[in-house]
Amino acid sequence: MFKGPVENKNEAAMSELVPEPRQKPVVPMKPMGINASLLGYIGIDTIIEQMRKKTMKTGFDFNIMVVGQSGLGKSTLVNTLFKSQVSRKSSGWNREEKIPKTVEIKAIGHVIEEGGVKMKLTVIDTPGFGDQINNENCWEPIEKYINEQYEKFLKEEVNIARKKRIPDTRVHCCLYFISPTGHSLRPLDLEFMKHLSKVVNIIPVIAKADTMTLEEKTEFKQRVRKELEVNGIEFYPQKEFDEDLEDKTENDKIRESMPFAVVGSDKEYQVNGKRVLGRKTPWGIIEVENLSHCEFALLRDFVIRTHLQDLKEVTHNIHYETYRAKRLNDNGGLPPMTVETEENHESNL
Repeated sequence: MFKGPVENKNEAAMSELVPEPRQKPVVPMKPMGINASLLGYIGIDTIIEQMRKKTMKTGFDFNIMVVGQSGLGKSTLVNTLFKSQVSRKSSGWNREEKIPKTVEIKAIGHVIEEGGVKMKLTVIDTPGFGDQINNENCWEPIEKYINEQYEKFLKEEVNIARKKRIPDTRVHCCLYFISPTGHSLRPLDLEFMKHLSKVVNIIPVIAKADTMTLEEKTEFKQRVRKELEVNGIEFYPQKEFDEDLEDKTENDKIRESMPFAVVGSDKEYQVNGKRVLGRKTPWGIIEVENLSHCEFALLRDFVIRTHLQDLKEVTHNIHYETYRAKRLNDNGGLPPMTVETEENHESNL
C-alpha cells in the first residue's frame, strides 16, 4: 500500500517518541540449596549420633542441691527421683545423729548408668537449714558454697595449662522444700529464695502433699505462686530465658503447675497386680507416680527428662557468667593467684 508523505512523517515522529527498550538490571542469583537427593548422601545428620557416642563415652555431671527443714522427706524424694539410694541415708549418715546447730553442707557423689549413659550425680544436702530458733542469715553458708563452686571452675578456666575437661561441681539445680502448712510461705522461705534465685536455679516443691486435701493443695499452690510474684522472686524456668515461642508455650504450662506438690517413697507395694512406689496410709496406698495422687511424675519428667540439659546450660551461661564477669571485673581481669596456681604458672614458663 502506497503511503503519502504525511503518513511517513507521522511514523518517523512516533518512532522518535517511543524509547528503546531498557535492559533489566542484573539481579544476583540467590544461593541455591544443594539437593542431597541429586548429588548423593553427605552425612551431616550423623553429627547427632557422634555427639551421643561422645557423651556416652565421657558421661556428664549433674549436681542437685536439696534445701528445707528436717522431716520434709528431702532424702527420700531424691532417692525416688533417681530410683537409687543416692541420699545421705545410704552414705553412713546416722539417723539418730543430732541436727547440727548451723547449716552444714554435705555433698555425696554417685555414678548412675542407664542405657549406656553415665551420669556423675552429686547430691548436696543442707542439714540444719531452718531448724534453729534464730534462723537469721542461715542461707549464707549455702550461698557461699554455691559461689565457691563457681570460683573453683573459674580458677581452672583461667589456668595457663588448664585441663581438657574441667570438673564441674557447680550446683545446677536447687530443690527448695516448702512445708505443707496450707497457709502461706514463712519469711525464711521468701528470704532464702530472694537471695539464692540470683545465683542458682531454684525449683520450689511442696513436700508431703498427701497431708493436704485436693482443694487445700490447689489453694496453697496458688497462694505460693502469688507470694513469689509479689516478692519479685523468680524460680526456674525463668520467663526471660525462654528462647522461642515453643519454649515459652512449654514453660508456661510448667510454671502454671508449680510448685509441684510431691510425695516421695522408695518402698514398693502391690496395687492391682502391679508393683508401684508408694506410701502406705490408714486409708490406702499413695502411689508416687500416679498423677491423681501427687505431682511427683511431673517433677521427675521436668528435672530429668525434659530440662536437665537446660538446667546445666542456664547455670553455665547465666549464673556462672554473671559470677565470672563480676569476679574478673573486680580483680582487673583475673582472680588472685593461689600458691598452687603460681607454681603451675612458673613451671610452664
